[in-house]
Amino acid sequence: MQHAIPSGWNTENIPDLSGKKFLITGGTSGLGLASAIELARHGADVTITARTLEKAERSVAKIGRSSALVMDLADLSSVRNAAASIQNTFDVVILNAGVMATPMTSTVDGFELQMGTNHLGHFAFAGLIREFIGDRLVVMSSMAHRLGNFDDGSLQDIREKCLGVGSYSPWGSYGASKLANLLFVSHLERLRLMHGWSFIPVAAHPGYSSTHLQMVGPEMRGSFIQQRLMAAGNAVFAQSAEKGALPALCAATFPGLVGASFVGPDGLGEMRGHPKLTRAKSAAYDQSLAAHLWQVSEELTGVRWENPPHA
Repeated sequence: MQHAIPSGWNTENIPDLSGKKFLITGGTSGLGLASAIELARHGADVTITARTLEKAERSVAKIGRSSALVMDLADLSSVRNAAASIQNTFDVVILNAGVMATPMTSTVDGFELQMGTNHLGHFAFAGLIREFIGDRLVVMSSMAHRLGNFDDGSLQDIREKCLGVGSYSPWGSYGASKLANLLFVSHLERLRLMHGWSFIPVAAHPGYSSTHLQMVGPEMRGSFIQQRLMAAGNAVFAQSAEKGALPALCAATFPGLVGASFVGPDGLGEMRGHPKLTRAKSAAYDQSLAAHLWQVSEELTGVRWENPPHA
């Protein structure tokens, strides 16, 4: 039975997490770092991932009660190495890392960068550590999923979107990657029920939060003007990373959530506010589209969730 999230839910509603273990991808800045600090403050043992050892060490010093492993989601060999190093179960895994509205770039494995990082890298990593996910898998999406599509939803159209074939739109591709996050959660819930897996998958989105994520695209394009405009927009309209982390923290710790729940802010347009249960656009619940995306994701990453993870 789904439990209603109390109005005004905040970090003071997080229970004592002593003895609980959390893993957060992308825990060196923004929402991931804010979530890690808060979870550790409530007694959890937190492991973060970072692309470099230097970033990992700096973040661990800020978080306390934490450790780190190096992983680059844009490189499947790095993903596999990180997954192979995990030998103990985490109560909650939060797939948080991501890139936003980047110029057309390919990952090491030839995937379009945003689909490769935001969806395929996480799909592979979580599949490889499936047996070490205890209670909950939280997947960070975005309201920008409403900008995304996979054309007619065929295997070929999805494959081309993942590979960056055809015309490219930075925001369109970001939206597609965030829609992929939601389709991943919905299909994973169906597989969980079919196979009796122990953890539930849930999704969350942060609304409009001020983080470095918005700067990545302009930095990659070398556009100082776009960086200034984005910084000005963040200063005027965005909530803090600490506020933006609330939906993820709620999705990770609130008891009684059912599989495939979606948590976002309760303010105007879901841009800011306290966590509430929400709904994605209808395409996020398209079972055929989700099944096709899953098939292509397995094909491209070589990770098959229904096989033993380390086979």
